[in-house]
Formats: sequence, structure tokens, C-alpha cells
Amino acid sequence: MTRNASWSAIRRLGALGLALVIASGAPAGLQAQGLDAIQAQIAAQIPTADRMIGKPALRHGALQALGALYANNADSPLWSHEGSVTPQALALLLEIQNAESYGLRPKDYAASDLGHLADQARQGGPGHEQRLAHFDLYLTVAALEFVSDLHFGRVSPEAAGFQLPEAREPFDLKQALLGIAGAPDMPGAMAAVEPVFYHYKLLKEALGRYRHLAQEGPYLPLPAPPRTLKPGDAYAGSGTLRHRLEVMGDVPAGTAGAEGVFDAQLSAGVKNYQLRHGLTPDGSLGKATLAALAVPLAQRIRQITLTLERWRWLPPFKTPPIIVNIPQFRLFAFRSTEDRAADILQMNVIVGRTFTRTQTPVFEGDMRYVVLRPYWDVPTSITRNELLPKIRAHASYLDKERLEIVNGQGDNSPVVAPTPENLGLLAAGRLRLRQQPGEDNALGLAKFVFPNSYNVYLHSTPAHQLFREPVRAFSHGCIRVADPVALAELVLKNAPGDWTREKIQSVMNGNQTSVRINLTRPIQVLILYATALATEAGPVLFFNDIYGYDRRLEQQLGLPPVH
Repeated sequence: MTRNASWSAIRRLGALGLALVIASGAPAGLQAQGLDAIQAQIAAQIPTADRMIGKPALRHGALQALGALYANNADSPLWSHEGSVTPQALALLLEIQNAESYGLRPKDYAASDLGHLADQARQGGPGHEQRLAHFDLYLTVAALEFVSDLHFGRVSPEAAGFQLPEAREPFDLKQALLGIAGAPDMPGAMAAVEPVFYHYKLLKEALGRYRHLAQEGPYLPLPAPPRTLKPGDAYAGSGTLRHRLEVMGDVPAGTAGAEGVFDAQLSAGVKNYQLRHGLTPDGSLGKATLAALAVPLAQRIRQITLTLERWRWLPPFKTPPIIVNIPQFRLFAFRSTEDRAADILQMNVIVGRTFTRTQTPVFEGDMRYVVLRPYWDVPTSITRNELLPKIRAHASYLDKERLEIVNGQGDNSPVVAPTPENLGLLAAGRLRLRQQPGEDNALGLAKFVFPNSYNVYLHSTPAHQLFREPVRAFSHGCIRVADPVALAELVLKNAPGDWTREKIQSVMNGNQTSVRINLTRPIQVLILYATALATEAGPVLFFNDIYGYDRRLEQQLGLPPVH
């Protein structure tokens, strides 16, 4: 490679091209320049530098960091030394040009313009100091935005309508960029500003795999069979299906099968695929599975990038949290602050229905106590819209459902008779409806409370059969857990009273009413929304966008629709 090799050529050669340019020394025409002249040019351009890459005002303190980066060093350049563009500048450009590997867009950081400016900055002759200064500031602004987006995300959770923790660990953008400007390992320097979570890293690696698959071209269409296929049925698309499942890792690569037959191996691969996509894992090839198989890889890539964005909204865990992923219908109770499967209790959950007023909100809370054998305090909206008409229509409804009308907010509030006057007060919200504790109670035998403005909590349920459904959006907003005993055992591990599994089960199945156990320390509860998850075993899981939050985030990020 010649000394005046263009940046586009370096980008095509990647790390090898960068190494060759660095080894070749400064390109022709680049001699040591007067530092004073470059500093003067930087000082002159700083007032308008924040608008260089054509984006709105820099966020997360990036504008202040921009001024401080140069003011603290007498406006000296960050990305050139003695008139030559530094290896770190070229390495950083490679990362920005390859922003898609992070789930970001190169054009958001004017990557193409940066490449041209890098070429110009490496040329000598008149105006060289001005070109070096312009490139320096341009790269600094792009890098501040790039690093800010990697660390905080491009959209705030508040803008997305989510109430997630605002407190973040102190992050000094200025110091981060100074470290990058001198970093011997640029990918490592970028990793240092990204989320620390292991599953974020796994998902970013999965993004690379899916982008590689997408570059091989679109999938061949799968012919739709006249009916749901079972093992042994004839299927003209068996070869295409086998290839599809092989490249996705659901069928071992290189295994032969019967041509024109939906054989047992294909059925097993379809079952693996169904498990990864939230479908009924019956190994049959029906309409729902065919529809999922027809989703283009570009859409799966989009799901991954949107989930990476949401990972960036989370600060490192200071204490072991409990996480619910709404579209996965799954709960993760951590035993440590590391997001490793071996240290996490997992179970299925039921979340709010897809109607706007019954959706489970995305938010954070602190679990403070557990109630065994709880009353169910019926929300006013359910009382008025669903239960009062039944109570008025059938005098025996209250006794049948073990419901009580009470005057007051406490568990010891007096029970009142269902007179017409009291039913009117109940409709007006001046009296309260509750269900007595027991196995048939709507909350089951356990309630896990983290006070919040939504009045949402975790609880068990008598409707155990609903956990067998692949799509579990049935509640009015609260979250029903499949294994309340296991969750209570973990949550109450350090609570006073020696709450063993046996003791918990004894109380749950006993005659006591509304037994409240306060936690020694609050437990952070995060109700989150992610439609892609990379597993430690390798497969990537995808879930339906049941509440439409992916579509909303796409619009906020200005992403075009996927075709």
C-alpha cells in the first residue's frame, strides 16, 4: 500500500490495512507542522463544532466535554501528532465505519465524511493545518456522540414511556475520549464504554452472525403445505426447510435426510425453532411456524439492535435484581449481580393483556415485603366494570366467589352487608371489594410487593393451566408467577423468621390470613421489554412485539421499515 492510500482503501482492508498504513509512517507531504497554527484553527472552529456531524445538540454532557477536551490542553489536537494523523484516529474511524456491528448506524456519525476528511488531513500542502484541525474536531464530535450512544443509548427510556432507573454510575465523557485517543486496543477501548452485561455481549456477537447470514442473500420461500405437517408427511419444501434450519442452528449441519419428506429430523429442528420463537413446541409445521420462518433476517437483526439499545438504558446491578421480560413471559431472579444463567432462578410468568389499559408497564421498583395467603383487593375499575353488574344480577355471587365489601383500607376493616346503599357506595369508590385468602384467590397464595404508582406486583394464581400457553398475556397488568414457593424462598432468604421452603409452604397452605413478611433489604425489580435474547448455549431467542414497543422505538430512532 502506498503512503497516500485513501481511507476507503484502508476501510476495505480493515485491520490489515490499518496496520500497513501505520507501519508505513506519515504519508507523502505530511511534515511536522507548527502546533501553534493547528491550535489556532481548532480554537477558531470550536464555537460551531457541535453541529459538524449534522445531528441535534450533543447529549449527556457531550457539549461540555467537547469544550473541556480542548480547553484543558491549550486547544492541542487529539488525533494528530507532529502533523500526522495518529493510529488511534484511524482505528477509531474503523469502529465508527463499522457502527452496524454495535447495532448503530455509521451515517449517524457522518462516517463517510470522516473518511474523506481523514484522507485530506493526511495530505500536505497549503491549508494543511486547517484540514488537520477540522478533521480533529469533526472526529471528536463524532466520537463523543458515538461513545455517548454506546454507553447511554440513543433514546432515553423516559422518551420511550418507560420508568427505569435514572441514577447511573458517574461517566466522564471527556476522560473516556482521552483514554480512547491514547488506546493501544481500540475495540477494547470501545468495550469499556459499553454495558457491562454478559448477555449484552452475547447479543452483540449474535448480531454479527445474523448480519453475516443476511449478506448471503434472502431465504428461498418455503411452500405452504395444504395442512399442518407431521413427521413422515410428504413435503416438497423439505430441502429448503432443512437448509433454513441448518443455517439457523436448529438442525445439525451436514446431516442427510429423506428428500421430499417432513421427516423426524426436520420435526426435531422445527421444535427447536419453535422453542426459540415462543411458539407451541409440537414439532409440527403449521401456519404459525411457517409465518415465523418467513420473517426476513433483516427483521431479526432489527429486533437485536432494538434490544441492544434497551440494554444500554440499564446501569450495572449493585444488588441481585429480579427481572421480568414482558414479551418473553419470563422472570429471572438473580442470586448474584452477574447475569449468568447458573446464578439465576427462572420461571414462566403471565403478563397484562395487549389492550392499552391492561398492559404491564415497563418500570423499576423496590420489593419490600411478601404477603402469604393475601386478600385480593379488587381494583376499582374491575369492581365497577366487571363485578358489580354480576353482584347486582345474582345475590349469591359474593358468597360464591368469596368476595367481601369492606369499609376501610386495612386488612382489619369491617365487612358490610351488600345492601343497595352499600353497592352504590361501592360503585362510588367509598367502599372496597376484596376476595378472601385461599387457593381460589385471584392472587393465589403469595403476593410480592414493590410499591409503585401502577399498583402492579408479582403474585401466584389459581389458573395454573395458563402457564402451558406459549403466549401468556392474560392479566389486568399484574404479573403472575409459575413457582411462587421457589420465588418466596429466594426473596425471603435473609428475612427474619427463618423462612425455609417447608415453612413457606406450611403458611401458604394453613389457616392464617394475610401474613406479611418484610424484607431485610429491598430487592430491585425491573419490568423490561426485549424481543431478542442471546443465550449462553448459543441459540438466539425471539419474541413477538406484543405491545408494539419495538415499532415505537423504531420511529423514535428514525429507522426505516424493514422489508
